[in-house]
Amino acid sequence: MTRDWQIHDWRPLPPLLEEVKEIAVAELHRRLGEAGHAAIRPAHGCVFRFIDREGSRLTELAERSGHSKQAVGEVVADLEVLDYVERVPDPADRRAKIIRLTELGWEAQREALEIFADIERRWAEEVGEGRVATMREALERIVELERSPVPA
Repeated sequence: MTRDWQIHDWRPLPPLLEEVKEIAVAELHRRLGEAGHAAIRPAHGCVFRFIDREGSRLTELAERSGHSKQAVGEVVADLEVLDYVERVPDPADRRAKIIRLTELGWEAQREALEIFADIERRWAEEVGEGRVATMREALERIVELERSPVPA
């Protein structure tokens, strides 16, 4: 299927991956809304994707997500108001705060993981389990390679 805006038959992989991501994230948020989490927006992913099980500092979330501390701080403040996260004193440094998921945050995260697993299962049914497994392995390896420190 060609689209009018495409000028070549070949599509570079990064934009294709971005399109697949947009499709999956749109379905995720539609279904989260149906499950009672309509307030969660794509921008909240910089917290939900990168928060540790026991909680994380704001600086860690900013570093992992690639966003500024200020931007992630605004997302955390929004999620606090929505009761998805809370800030608690860091036991290692009482001056610092740990951001952790509330029970509602854990519920939303579990729901999101189930939705993503559902999406993967559907893709496996449509294009084949082996293809999806191979794609997952290849993408995990690419991320590993790209995130590895470059030898001096």
